[in-house]
Amino acid sequence: MGTRAWLAVAATMFVVAWGGNEFTPLLVMYREDHGFSPVVVDVFLFAYVLGIVPGLLLGGPLSDRIGRRPVLIPAPFLTIAGSIVLAAGADSAALIVAGRILCGVALGLGMAVGGSWIAELSRMDPTIPPGAPARRAAMSLTAGFALGAGVAGVLAQWAPWPSGLSYSVHILLSVAAVAAVTRVPETRAARRDRGPLRDDLRIPAAGHRRFVFVVAPLAPWVFGSAAAAYAVLPAVMTSRTELPLAFSALMCVVGLGAGFLIQSLGRRIDDPRNSRGVLVALLFVIAGMVAAAIAATVLTVPVAIVASIVLGCGYGMALVSGLQEVQRIAGPDDLAGLTAVFYSLTYLGFATPAIMASLSETFAPVTYPVMFGFGAIAAAVCLVLVVVKWTAHLPQRGDQAKRVSGSGAA
Repeated sequence: MGTRAWLAVAATMFVVAWGGNEFTPLLVMYREDHGFSPVVVDVFLFAYVLGIVPGLLLGGPLSDRIGRRPVLIPAPFLTIAGSIVLAAGADSAALIVAGRILCGVALGLGMAVGGSWIAELSRMDPTIPPGAPARRAAMSLTAGFALGAGVAGVLAQWAPWPSGLSYSVHILLSVAAVAAVTRVPETRAARRDRGPLRDDLRIPAAGHRRFVFVVAPLAPWVFGSAAAAYAVLPAVMTSRTELPLAFSALMCVVGLGAGFLIQSLGRRIDDPRNSRGVLVALLFVIAGMVAAAIAATVLTVPVAIVASIVLGCGYGMALVSGLQEVQRIAGPDDLAGLTAVFYSLTYLGFATPAIMASLSETFAPVTYPVMFGFGAIAAAVCLVLVVVKWTAHLPQRGDQAKRVSGSGAA
């Protein structure tokens, strides 16, 4: 497969991301057609984090231990199983949660292992510019998130079998990904001096001060801003749209499309000498939260779309700048592990819709505009910390030259 081998890994990341996010525009359908309450539906949305986090925290170190291939290849099979369960269990809360967890495990493996495998495969091509592998990983995920949601929403709105057809499309794509990824060459041989697995689960780089003070405050805003754009805002706007499923899909595609486009500029915005990429990401998040507060107040479609675009830019820039920071911090023996820790922190933000729905139902004065305003303030606090640590705790250049991420790996 030569220097294009990374495309097969990217395809696997694409289909597991598709499987993770195809559920999102269907939230309206599960509320209106299957009788689940808003809080329960948002819990369904968050449920796949229960699969993602173990998949990330185990998959990353395990792939550093036994190789990329044996850990990643199960991912498309798991995402297929998840779609089968979701298609069969539209009226069962237990089956929906089970299907979401299966899709989450697949996505966790894809995120933790796929980015590292893409990085190592990309280093086989000396012409690849710095930052390219990180963008390849981030854009593969974002494309899967966006297209999975867009196709699912359109099919559920206008095609037959709204609770199952989109999952069937995903299954077919995943079968194709399986055929492609099985031919990708291994880039990390299994270690012969393997000790207890618990030793590999320790990620010393997670204690690096740059990670603690710059990356960790940014991470929850990756999916915190994304979830606000394509899960919370469509729910707020349900009464103002005649085609709620299609509108939800549109918000997913618009928000994630904006994130996809800004990720292509990530290398130009990011600067290894400071926190510029992270700062830009948080500025987008703050602006997006303010725009979302306005949209939740005026309840007009154009303002909601603008808010989704700005929040999507926050998501996209936060993801790619966070990955680039991780690249510079991680050593060759904990690249996948530190990437897994970063992704695990990003998915804390996916609790946003459930928390906001619960607060809205429990405390009447806590309105969506108020909650979005609080989000803007919280992001501003993180921004201040990033500015204070603008050039602090940067990895030494000599160390960077030894790191897998010295070529921009993800």
